[in-house]
Amino acid sequence: MQVVRTIEALRSSSEALRRRFGSLALVPTMGALHDGHRALVKTAVDSGAGVVASIFVNPLQFNPNEDLSRYPRDEAGDLAALRASGCHLVWLPDVATMYPAEGATTITVAGPAEQWEGTARPGHFRGVATVCAKLFGQVRADRAYFGEKDWQQLQVVRRMVADLHLPLEIVAVPTVREADGLAMSSRNRFLNNGDRVIAPRLHAILNATATSFSCGQSVDAALADARRDLTEAGFSLDYLALVDGLTMAALSRMAPGARLIIAARLGAVRLIDNIAV
Repeated sequence: MQVVRTIEALRSSSEALRRRFGSLALVPTMGALHDGHRALVKTAVDSGAGVVASIFVNPLQFNPNEDLSRYPRDEAGDLAALRASGCHLVWLPDVATMYPAEGATTITVAGPAEQWEGTARPGHFRGVATVCAKLFGQVRADRAYFGEKDWQQLQVVRRMVADLHLPLEIVAVPTVREADGLAMSSRNRFLNNGDRVIAPRLHAILNATATSFSCGQSVDAALADARRDLTEAGFSLDYLALVDGLTMAALSRMAPGARLIIAARLGAVRLIDNIAV
């Protein structure tokens, strides 16, 4: 596995990979890797492509009231995990490479970016779209792999790629969960012991709400019950909604492709999750 830190080294190494494998697969990450990231890399490796993973904690997607410095970093551990997962090339740019002082371009996506995380974290998706466009241009991959846990992010990236006619495919990989149902996240390590016991209730309540829909309960009533159950369990809710899985528009009744999405705080940790319904 190669590790590169300059655009020039990335270009030469990635093109060598393309000649060797015929195509390139990109797994963009912010590091602090867990089994969810490993699943992305494994899916990319299994596709037969040369696999490039990027590690870059993107400052543009953090709001001023979010602690960028607190985001977990473990370069040595991440490199070991990528090597063990079969990754071929790791791209480790610095902030000056990604955002040079003379830079003047960012990407703003409307549509699926406008609500939910877009409201709770203003400017977040501008940062996501901009850094992904840069990574796609730098690596020139044929496919890029994203986890379904960040469902809205997945739709934002897909919309950007379609709108800008970027020549790559976005591949979704199912959410990887702990045995008790908690969606894997780099931020889970910040849960204290008591909150870690409570955290799986988030996914359990999502599943119970989906069951209520299937049993004929109205969307509004089922969501109201879920909000009450979440509050009683100790969560502070940012949002809980039934949405169209592509546009992220709120739904008042069940429809094909619907998704149940949630963001809630437990102690100092913000958790997000979603399920198909």
